[in-house]
This record gives sequence, structure tokens and C-alpha cells, in this order.
Amino acid sequence: MTQRRPVLAVLFDGVQSLDVTGPVEVFAGAALLVGDPGAYPIRTASLDGRPVRTSSGLTLMPDSSLDAAAAPHTLLVPGGRGTRTADPALIDWLGDHAHGAERIVSVCTGAVLLASAGLLDGRRATTHWAICDHLAREFPAVEVDPDPIFVRDGKIATSAGVTAGIDLALALVEEDLGREAALTVARHLVVFLRRPGNQAQFSAQLAAQTAQREPLREVQHWITEHPDADLSVDALANRAGLSPRHFARAFQAETGTTPGRYVERVRLEHARRLLEETVHGVEEVSRVCGYGTPEAMRRTFVKVLGTAPAEYRRRFHAPVI
Repeated sequence: MTQRRPVLAVLFDGVQSLDVTGPVEVFAGAALLVGDPGAYPIRTASLDGRPVRTSSGLTLMPDSSLDAAAAPHTLLVPGGRGTRTADPALIDWLGDHAHGAERIVSVCTGAVLLASAGLLDGRRATTHWAICDHLAREFPAVEVDPDPIFVRDGKIATSAGVTAGIDLALALVEEDLGREAALTVARHLVVFLRRPGNQAQFSAQLAAQTAQREPLREVQHWITEHPDADLSVDALANRAGLSPRHFARAFQAETGTTPGRYVERVRLEHARRLLEETVHGVEEVSRVCGYGTPEAMRRTFVKVLGTAPAEYRRRFHAPVI
């Protein structure tokens, strides 16, 4: 019989429904896959056991109050607008009881609730990109990383906005039951078991602001369309009709990132996509993405994603469903 890993999802007024249902569907699907409904018994609980209204207006009926719920293997703490005005009693409950779970998982702004309860002090965490600055500012003891889809730090895992909770849940199923089980669940949900936890929340174009001035916008577009070109500051400045110094200063002021960092993100994103979706060799991918040599691309992958290109392809190259 499969090991039982009870899941308890915390409910509160203003919760984001997808933060709850996304991971829950992953765990429920995994239980069906292994033919044992008890593999991931799922319970929901609110502070007082009463129904809650989600941020989209749905009403969710919990199974019990939090105090009446048994200690779970995995405690799921979703986010939503309700985290902005969370009941202090909910924060107290998390601080007193969360450590009884073997895994503590937050989705989106659920990280704010964990941080408010002191559970993220001294830990690395992520959350929805729009509130990363707020989380870092309000909770300086937390090492906030705004880029990854999800972060694991010991028994606590935090994820970015909404659908990233599905990515994290799939990663946990892979850890529990193996890659094939997680891949089968992903196929059933018509999602891909591809995104590593440290993949950026956004593409390079979305992560950076769009420049206001037309010459700089054209340079951003040029970089995206020609990752194999000479993308040095001098070359890009010449294309924008500016001096290198003026260009670098203006680009950072208008996009929020340096030209070099933007180029690195675009090239990495392009290389990652080719490794996921094509059969091009690593050497060819490094050439068409502007790295020059496979070793240069390998160093970037290891630095940013924590894995080499060949290993990345092995893990995330999957047939399109």
C-alpha cells in the first residue's frame, strides 16, 4: 500500500480558489493514479469551521475547523486578497501548529501568512512577483527571491502566483511517487512537467519593463529576435543611436535592468526553449543563442538554473500533448 500523506488546505475569506484547487487536483490525481485514494487524503479547514467566500465570489465549505483538524503530512497555505487582512487568530494558529506538518507549502501570497507567523525567518522564499518587494520590506528576516516559480528550503516550500502552485505540487508528487507518476498527472491536467523550480516567473520580455523611448524599444525587440548577434553595449548603443554610456544608463532607467542582464535572460530563455522543444544538439543551441561555445552556455545554466544543459534537456524535454 502507498504511504499515506494527508493534505490539509487552509481556507479563509478572500482566498484565491485556484491556489486551493490547483494543488488539490494534483494530489487527488496522483492518488487515483496509484489506485489508492488514501495516498493523499485531502481535508480543508477554516479557522472556525464555517464556509468561506473566495476572492472570486465562490463559497467553499470546509471539512472542519483548524483546531479540529488532525496534523497533516502536507499543510497547504493558499494566497488571495484575504491575506492582506488576515485574522490574527489564523496567524497564531499557523505559528502554533504548522510545524506539526512534515511539509509546509504556500501558494502565491500564502507566503505572507507564513512570514507573518515567523515561519520564514532565516529562510529563502518566493511569492507572487507583484508583492515580492512588499514581502522583503515587511519581513527583513526572510530572504526573498523574486525570480523562481517555487523555492524549497528545508520542510517549507513557497511558490509564485496561482498556477505555480500546480508546478510545486507536481514536484512534490515527483518526489513522493517518481517522475512517471508526476508526468502522468501533468498529462491528465493538460499541463507540462517541464518547469523547474528555479525557472523565472516570467519571460525576459515580461520580467523587464518596456522602454518608453522608441529606439530603446526597438533594441529590446532586436535582442529578442537576434540572440546570436553581437549584443555588446557598444553594438546595441550604435543601433539605438546613443553613446554607450548614455545607452546603458537610459536602458536601465527605463527597463529596470542592465543591457547585459537583459541579454543574458533572453539568451537563456531561448536556449531553454530549444532544449525543451527541439532535438538540436547542445553545440548548435549554444551557437544560435549567442553563447559562442557549449562551455559558456553550460556556465550560465549552472549559475542560473543549477543544472547543465544536457541534464536540463533530460528532465524537461517532453512530448507535446
